[in-house]
Amino acid sequence: MEVRPIDDTAAARLAARLRVRAATARCLLARGVDGDAATDFLAPRLAQLRKPEGDLAMAGFATAADRVTRAVLRRERIAVFGDYDVDGVTTAALLTSFLRGCGADVVARVARRDEGYGFTPTVAAELLGHGPGLIITGDCGTSDLAAIDAARAAAVDVVVVDHHTAPDRGAHPAVALVNPHRADSAFPFRAMASVGIAFYLAAAVRTRLAGQGHFTSRPAPDPRELLDLVALGTIADLVPLVGENRILASAGLKLASERRRPGVAALLAAAGVGPERPVDEHVLSWKLAPRLNAPGRLGDAAPALDLLLADDRGAAACADALESANLARRAAQDVAVAEALAAVGEASAPAIVVASERWLPGVVGIVAAKLVDRFARPAFVIAIDAATGLGRGSARSVAGVDLYRTLAACAPLLERFGGHAAAAGLTVRADAVDALRDALGAAVLAAGSGPAAPGPLADGELSLAEVDAALVAELDGLGPFGQGNPEPRFVSRGLEVVASRRVGDGSHGKLELRCPRTSTIRGAIGFGLGDRTPEVGTRVDVAYRPTASSWQGKVRVELEVREVSVVS
Repeated sequence: MEVRPIDDTAAARLAARLRVRAATARCLLARGVDGDAATDFLAPRLAQLRKPEGDLAMAGFATAADRVTRAVLRRERIAVFGDYDVDGVTTAALLTSFLRGCGADVVARVARRDEGYGFTPTVAAELLGHGPGLIITGDCGTSDLAAIDAARAAAVDVVVVDHHTAPDRGAHPAVALVNPHRADSAFPFRAMASVGIAFYLAAAVRTRLAGQGHFTSRPAPDPRELLDLVALGTIADLVPLVGENRILASAGLKLASERRRPGVAALLAAAGVGPERPVDEHVLSWKLAPRLNAPGRLGDAAPALDLLLADDRGAAACADALESANLARRAAQDVAVAEALAAVGEASAPAIVVASERWLPGVVGIVAAKLVDRFARPAFVIAIDAATGLGRGSARSVAGVDLYRTLAACAPLLERFGGHAAAAGLTVRADAVDALRDALGAAVLAAGSGPAAPGPLADGELSLAEVDAALVAELDGLGPFGQGNPEPRFVSRGLEVVASRRVGDGSHGKLELRCPRTSTIRGAIGFGLGDRTPEVGTRVDVAYRPTASSWQGKVRVELEVREVSVVS
């Protein structure tokens, strides 16, 4: 339970300037936030967003906004296509909702897993059958040159809205490639999800249409009313929750909490989230995102898009369909996780690579994430199609290992790969899996990762008396938490266990902890603590996140234990 080294004088100075606790100031400094930036960090506002035009132009953005505007004004049919994950589905939902609000004729479609990854020639042919003048792809398209060439051959323009890293192959066939990873992009923030880029695009198109007098006879849609979709896609896609992403996600979570979108309200109800509970990053990550992802994991993401576009009459039925899909996904996932853990064994290799013909391609990403949590090293999980001999895999990483670069180092063994630093996908022949395992291990070692991965550092040490509702409120203001903005983590040492029991299905531990020096007692919950729950009377050091809950007007402060160690 190591504590991150932070200059106490700097923390005290920042705490005085912001009028916050020293513990809160330490968290800010640990995340590289100081001075004026700290003031903005504590109060994220849409006005802080940098515009992707002018001096900070995102390459391709202005061309894309101009082309979409022209399509609306000319009454061209617009086909919108999104990938099958939450970022792709929310991107498609955002663009469809906005463009229909502008009066456009929109055909919306999301990917099916049996078609392969991304915007394929098969998908292009289907969309061209609807007679569009413009196709917009969301969360895919950067590498999908064959499908875009097919559209161009039919005299149909394609605008790509994507954030996946891809090698530079020269001129791109799309009329506009909007991707913050383009080398010629001046926009300073490159880590956006596709749905965030789509939000920017909607705002720019609205401004252009207003300037053309398009809204003199119709109400103009407000892109800010789409921010709940931005929060869903941004947080679910595990992009860093810093900069523009954090600003957008913060605003979007507030909007989601208002439950204005019928589909979001219905899905929250189906997930058992009561109307009084705010939608935070935990609710989104653990309740909404798995259900929105479930149809796509099973094969076809269309039910998720239907939900996000549903009106009051159809939302409940759509939510029920997602709930059923999620139950089926969970059953398939549990089998795959158990088999993967058995295949891994003790996991002494620097990278975990497992493959099976029995796993659904749609659950391998979840399995990879669970292996990373268990073994603290990059995991590559591959579902083999026995009929074709091809394996489609998903990878999740740890700090210090860029998955895209790692896979690029193994490119000769792969049929295809793509993604970003934290998450990636790949296609490999079944007979190349063993060679790939060796190559990935070597690449991960070269990146500086090996079996001994350090645990997260705590932001500071606290006495239990310091952990109160006021501190929890300050710390919650540092959210939303996720990649790049980890939740606050503190250590308290030498606490006495005065009550201990297992709860739930026995895999969680409930504790009462007492500080011998101040006699302060705080409740604690250890999710997954299970058989490591310490006995009454023992002394422990704990690493935790301070939390608070309210019941009948009373606030109860509790420690969410992340690590516990018995001390003599």
